[in-house]
Amino acid sequence: MSDNKLNVSIIIPHWNNVDILSDCLESISSIKLSNFDITIVDNASSDHSVDWVKSNYPNVNLIENDKNYGYAGGCNIGAKHAVGDKLIFLNNDTVLDPDCIPHMLKSMDANPNMAVLQPKVLNYFDRTLLDYAGGSGGHMDIYCFPLARGRVFAKQEHDHGQYDNQEKCFWASGTCLMIRKKIFHQAGGFDDVFFAHMEEIDLCWKVQSMGYEVWAEPKAVIYHKNGLTLPMYSHKKYYLNHRNSLLMLFGNYSFKNIFLNGSVRIFLEIIAVFYSLLIFDWKHASAIIRALFWVLLHPHVIIKKRSGFNKIRKREDSEIMKSMFKSSIVLKYYILRMKTYSAILSK
Repeated sequence: MSDNKLNVSIIIPHWNNVDILSDCLESISSIKLSNFDITIVDNASSDHSVDWVKSNYPNVNLIENDKNYGYAGGCNIGAKHAVGDKLIFLNNDTVLDPDCIPHMLKSMDANPNMAVLQPKVLNYFDRTLLDYAGGSGGHMDIYCFPLARGRVFAKQEHDHGQYDNQEKCFWASGTCLMIRKKIFHQAGGFDDVFFAHMEEIDLCWKVQSMGYEVWAEPKAVIYHKNGLTLPMYSHKKYYLNHRNSLLMLFGNYSFKNIFLNGSVRIFLEIIAVFYSLLIFDWKHASAIIRALFWVLLHPHVIIKKRSGFNKIRKREDSEIMKSMFKSSIVLKYYILRMKTYSAILSK
C-alpha cells in the first residue's frame, strides 16, 4: 500500500510541559508517511503550551479545552475532529522511531479483524528496558489486575528480543494506540469517567466483546518518558489504577462473574490495605480505601456503564475470559515470587 493512500489521524492529549511535547512532535516529523494529520488537544494548560504550538507548529490542529478532561476525555474530543480512517492516540511524553507508524499500518492493513494495535514500548531513559506502560503487549487476569509482556506490577524486564513476536493480546497501551476510527466510535470511545489510567484496557475489552482483536507489533518501537506526567508512586496514580480496575470489573462482567471474580478482587484489595498499613505505606492504603468507597458510592455510574457495554456486546464472558489469565497474578508475583511475564505464563 503506497503512502498516498494512507489516512491517519494522530491525536495527542496535552497538559503543560512544552519540552516533552516538543520532543514528541519533532519525532513525528521524521516518520516515513506523507498523508496524516496531527491534532493536539490541550487540556487547559497553565503554561505557554498553546502559544508555543501556534508559533512553532501552525499546521497542527489545535483544540483548546476549557478544563482538564484527562487522557480519556481529551482523546474523545480529538477523535470527533479526526479525518483519518485510523486513529493513533499518542502520549505527549513519547518519542517515535521513524518506522513505528509504517510498521503499525502494515500490520493492521494485513488483518481486517485487527481493530487495535500497539508498538513495543521502551523506556526513553534506558532504552534496553521494556517500559512500564505496556511493554510489548498487555494482558490481564480474571480479577482485572493487568500485566504486560515485559512488566509485571512494578517489575520491568530488559529487552533481549524475548517478546519480539507479533502477538494477540488483551489490551494495547494508550501510550501509543492505533484503532480503526469506525470501531472506536462504535465502541463508544474511551469512558470519560476513567479520566486517566486503564481507559485503554476498558476500550480493548469493549472492542473484543464486539468480536474484534487487539494486537502488539514489536517491529514498531516507541520510547516513553514514564512518570513525567504523573509520578509513578503518587496517591492519584494509585487511586486511579485501583478505582478504574474495579470500575471495569463491575461494569463489564456479567452478574455471575461479578460475584465470582469480584468477591476475590475485593478480598485482595482488603489484604492490600492491611499490608500497606503494615509497611507504613499510607499513600497506597488510603488510595485503595478511597477507590473502594468510590465504587460503593457510585452505583449509578456502574449501572450506566453496564448498560452501554451490554448494548455493544456480541461475545459472552466465557469467550472474553479465554484471553485472560485464569489464576491470580497477585498470588504468583507476591507469594510464588514469579517476577516476569514469561515465568507467569509458563506455570
